[in-house]
Amino acid sequence: MDSAVIHGTVGISTVDYRWYAIQTTAGHENKVRSLIQRKIDQDPAVPEARAIRQALVPTQEVVEIKNGKKVTVERKMYPGYVLVEMVMNQETIHTINGIQGVIKFVGQERAPQPLRPDEVNRLLGVDAGTEPEEPKEEIPFLVGQAVAITEGPFTDFNGTVEEVMEDKGKVRVSVSLFGRPTSVELDYLQLKAY
Repeated sequence: MDSAVIHGTVGISTVDYRWYAIQTTAGHENKVRSLIQRKIDQDPAVPEARAIRQALVPTQEVVEIKNGKKVTVERKMYPGYVLVEMVMNQETIHTINGIQGVIKFVGQERAPQPLRPDEVNRLLGVDAGTEPEEPKEEIPFLVGQAVAITEGPFTDFNGTVEEVMEDKGKVRVSVSLFGRPTSVELDYLQLKAY
């Protein structure tokens, strides 16, 4: 039977570290995460006995278009939220709620709800047996949207998006060719929205 000493008090047998989601002020997720990290670093207990272990802002890499070029950027998976691994007790709740930018713990009524292990594994990218994902391309077009073709054999043609094929990075566009609607498959980099 494990027992841990946290801030000089004994009383937690089998320390139960769980992950909790905290709602934060939008745009301040990284600041809140670093303020929590500062609290963790200031804790005089040995790292294994600290009530709050770590905080993180889950991100994913996505491909965006900037100045006509594909660039990989890191985007927050859950804007407005920070994840914290900790032992739930009144002291840790008070510590987290006292941090500037924290709105509240996510949960039912007033009780913080821990995340399920499968959710945590997915967020941390430790799903069993999965390969690391390639950055996901976000195609900025919707079905039915009017577009102009900027490159290729159909340059300066206008059309309407019929289908978005995210897995291929392609868009099927209906253009008027000799007075007839014709479908053409184009790389989404060859299109410009109206």
